[in-house]
Amino acid sequence: VAVIPSEFMGSGDDELGAVLMKGFVFALTQLDELPETVLMYNGGVKLACTGSSSLDDLRTLAEAGVEILNHYGLAERLEVGEATNMYVIVEKQASARGIIRP
Repeated sequence: VAVIPSEFMGSGDDELGAVLMKGFVFALTQLDELPETVLMYNGGVKLACTGSSSLDDLRTLAEAGVEILNHYGLAERLEVGEATNMYVIVEKQASARGIIRP
């Protein structure tokens, strides 16, 4: 399970953080063993919405069978994945073999 809680990787410089997060999402597509699920919440959901530079990479993951779950309240702007709730987020993490976080 990959967990993406923000549209930025790290803190301090949002411009750099956005570039790093785009690289992180792309790197997920290059793994020999893809994650089963990508959980996105809070600002991380923005990566799955209209206008995001990570949409193509998230679509690549979804087309490869990776479950993309989003929780934030931007369901009407989602371009990839589906809306979920906190119970599913906790369940996915609790049952995961491993968790990847940027």
